[in-house]
Amino acid sequence: MNVEIQPDVRDTAAQLGAGVPYALKVLAGQLADDPDMGGPSGLPGILTVMVDGDVFEDCPDLSVGYIREPDRIEIRFLRAAPSPEPSTDDQGQGQDQDQEKPADPASAAVTVRQVADAWQRITGRMKHSAPDSYAALRAGAGPAAIAALEEDLGIGIPVELHVLWLLTAGDDGVNGGGCLPGNEALMPLDAVAAFARQRMDSQAHEDTLNIRRPEYDRITVWKPTWIPFVSHGAADRTSGLYLDAATGYLGSWSRYNEAPGEELDTLVTYLEETADMLEAPDLGTRDKPGLMGGALVWLSGIDPAQEERWQPLTA
Repeated sequence: MNVEIQPDVRDTAAQLGAGVPYALKVLAGQLADDPDMGGPSGLPGILTVMVDGDVFEDCPDLSVGYIREPDRIEIRFLRAAPSPEPSTDDQGQGQDQDQEKPADPASAAVTVRQVADAWQRITGRMKHSAPDSYAALRAGAGPAAIAALEEDLGIGIPVELHVLWLLTAGDDGVNGGGCLPGNEALMPLDAVAAFARQRMDSQAHEDTLNIRRPEYDRITVWKPTWIPFVSHGAADRTSGLYLDAATGYLGSWSRYNEAPGEELDTLVTYLEETADMLEAPDLGTRDKPGLMGGALVWLSGIDPAQEERWQPLTA
């Protein structure tokens, strides 16, 4: 059985302790002999195995997530785990959590791989060409943190967003700009929770007014199934994108009294198109990637005063 370790996992291993790369190598050998040694992670398509850090010098306890296929294994994420990681089934989600899981595990596994592959293409290009933007990405969140966010939001996190947050739980940006088209940024989990609460409070206010409004004049500023995940900038919440957990499509939001709009993109297609634009900039239609120093800067969101410094990214 061939075991592949993603480059970002190797980077994380080097940061967690001098003994972690060796522990990961040992685990890879064990997985080659026993591909089913891991257990369910609470995320469809991904198995999790725990590594006892006491067995290795300078190595914390580890939680390692991997995808098992008939002829290969891909190790997808790695993080320190002081205690055994709880599954999302232990987070009080119960029946509601089950209702949010895809009915077809095979379809969910495909989604897991599509998101992970697209994000690897994006971060691989950034690491090579825009190291400052790559360094601004936060480490992935643990399943317990995502389960806590689910409880806060009162809704199950769709598998595609769950996977993305396992890989990267936010973008601190460079000079205020994020790494996504339009220089938008992936929101940290605490910002997701705070913004969703704020928008639901605004909707509650509108609901009290909607009672006295005719049906055609009622205002919807937010729905409980909308999960914000991208903002206009690293610290700019004036606009952004949400994922509708009910439909699987993305939508745009704005604080400028603009009506929310469906984007007719899924998270998978959004990430894949972003990766395509980074790998083949000349073919990009939605936006044009470029560089300012070591930062990835998209043309549509550039400050006109900085245009002379902007250099288009080349294939």
